[in-house]
Order: sequence, then C-alpha cells, then structure tokens
Amino acid sequence: MRREHLRPTVLTAVSTVAGTVGWSGHVLLLPVALAFPVLWALARTRWTAAVVSAGYFLAASRGLPQGVATFYSSDLWPGLLLWLCASTGFVIVHTVLWTKRKRARPCHYLLAAALMAVPPFGITGWAHPITAAGVLFPGWGWWGLVAATAGLMGLVTRMWPAVAIVLAGFWIGSAATWDEPKLPKSWEGVDREMGASLGRDASIERHRDLIATVTDRASGGARTIVLPESALGFWTPTVERLWVRSLQGTDTTVIAGAAVVDAGGYDNVLIAISGDGARLLYRERMPVPGSMWQPWRPLLGQSGGARAHFFANPVVTDADSRVAPLICYEQLIVWPVLQSMLHDPDVVVAVGNGWWTKGTAIVAIQRANTQAWARLFDKPFVFSFNT
Repeated sequence: MRREHLRPTVLTAVSTVAGTVGWSGHVLLLPVALAFPVLWALARTRWTAAVVSAGYFLAASRGLPQGVATFYSSDLWPGLLLWLCASTGFVIVHTVLWTKRKRARPCHYLLAAALMAVPPFGITGWAHPITAAGVLFPGWGWWGLVAATAGLMGLVTRMWPAVAIVLAGFWIGSAATWDEPKLPKSWEGVDREMGASLGRDASIERHRDLIATVTDRASGGARTIVLPESALGFWTPTVERLWVRSLQGTDTTVIAGAAVVDAGGYDNVLIAISGDGARLLYRERMPVPGSMWQPWRPLLGQSGGARAHFFANPVVTDADSRVAPLICYEQLIVWPVLQSMLHDPDVVVAVGNGWWTKGTAIVAIQRANTQAWARLFDKPFVFSFNT
C-alpha cells in the first residue's frame, strides 16, 4: 500500500472502530466516541475527513438497515439506502467545516458539533460525541456539558494527547464509582415483549391484559406506572372510558403511549390516565424521519404521517412532578433532552416501541443515551420499552 494511502486507511479504520465500540449500547463505553474529533483533526485532506466521518457515522448507526428491513418486512436495500441518506448530513457538515488551519479547527469543530445537535442537521444527529458528557462528568449538569464541549475542542488541537489523558482520568474515575440513576419514588416503568402486536392489536383482551399488568404493579406500591410507546394504540373515547373506569377507586396514574389521529395525520403522544379522567400529556417533538415523519406529504398534496412538534412541550406536569418525556427516536438525538433540561425537570421518562430493532443494539443505545443524560444532570429516569 502506498504511503499516501496508508494514513487515510488507518484513520478510517480507527474511526469505524470508535463508532462501533462507542455506540455498542454500553453506557460506560460512550467516551470511545471522543476518538472521532481527534481522527477528524488528524486528516490531512478534506477527502480524508469525509471518509473518516462516514466510517464513524455508518459504524455507529449500523443497526439501521436491519431494523428498517424488519419494520417494512422487506429486504435490506431500503434500509441500506436510508442508512446512506442519513449519513449525508453528518458527512457534509464535517467535510465542509474541516480546515487545514490548525488554529481555526477548534471553532470549526464547535460549529460542526452545534449544527449536528439542532435542526435541521440535528434531525439525524445520532452518535453525537457530546453524549459522553454524562459518563465523564456525572452530576455536573450544565457545567459538565461545558467541560465536555471544551474537551471536544481541545481534542482537535495539537494538545490533544494531554486533553485525552485528562478526559481518560475523568472516565476512569467515573467508571470506578458509576451507579445507575435511581428510580423516582413510587414510579415504575414496565417493559413488554409483545413484538409488532403492541399498538396494532386493538382488542379488548389486549387492553385488559395491560390493565391487569398495571394492577399487579400497583399492588407492589407503584403509584405512577409507565407503559411503552404505542401501548394504547389509537386513542379513542372507548379506550379512554375503559381505562378510566378500570382505575377508579385507586390512586394509580398510568402514563402510556398512544396515537391521536385526524384527517391530516397523527400525533405520537403520551396519555396520562387516572380514575379521575385522562388527558393528553405530551406530543412527540421528533418522530422517526421517513417511517413516521414525512414532511414531503403536504408538498405533494397528501395527508398522513406523524407530526413533528419540534420545540413544543419540553416539560409536562403529572401530579406534583415535572416530567421530561422522550419517545423513542428522541433518545438518539441531542436537542430534545437539552431543551427539556433547560426547564429543570424532576424526572426523565423514556419510552419506546423497539420490536423492529431485534438483532440490533438500537434499544441498548437508546437506554445508554438516556442514562448518560440523566446522570449528567443528576435526574432519576424511568424507562419503558416494548421489544
């Protein structure tokens, strides 16, 4: 292999390993993703920076082709196409902002990180290295985010070995004392293994099974019980009456996923139900692009698809608690959780319906991301998923 090709090959191979290991679903491995800015800065050409960025992102999101194939009951080609399309924004941003001027690199990388954290590029801003802040600086809150950002900027300078050593010290110290965020008192998240039937089986028997699960958990002392995304299926007056009647005479509140449909499309939501009634608690800010959120439909004169309420309802109130809700895809990107944390919630509630991710690490990555953010801001969190 010619020497001019050896360096790009090695950088790309290492970035691929960093994407694979950092986003393996193990929360304490998230700081491995911090190798990416170092490799990006070590590139000597814009082309090399592009290939390094592609290697990292494609490795980090490697579960997407299989997941899409499962979701649509098709072969891998649609998933591979979506996988490549999703990487486009990440690669473009990091390619355009790469620079030979070493003094300008920290500012350029900071701009790239910011662009990948907020819309429009942040819509597919998965695998953001800043997520590792929760592992490096647990409990530091916004100061931890500032410290992690400063670390990312330092990793693209000539001083990167010293910065890496300092960050590794924080990583080791955090790993040695790591503990998971505690569940809030009287809250409980319920995981289910109902596959694709959850949310699609609208039978009375399915609802009664879920009610029986809630009753069982409530008998153990839980007062606020969280069910996964789509657990209630389509939210209708009939479903509402059934659930409210089942909870009458109890002090139990159920927070569960559902879909609210109208002529223009639908909202992916969380519903809060008690014996006193039910209310729409939260509308998802960022549904899954492509499979749920389809912004091209109105342009073609078509209806349907999930609505995106980008910056709406970052915190909702249930009883006496301020809740930061994150539905499925929102756990993979940056801005929803940071927007919620600006309002200082009492608890993070993360739900999802991940039956289509079987055989991939996607659900584990969602759990790791949520846990990292909860640890950064020292917030208890409740996790409820269907697989």
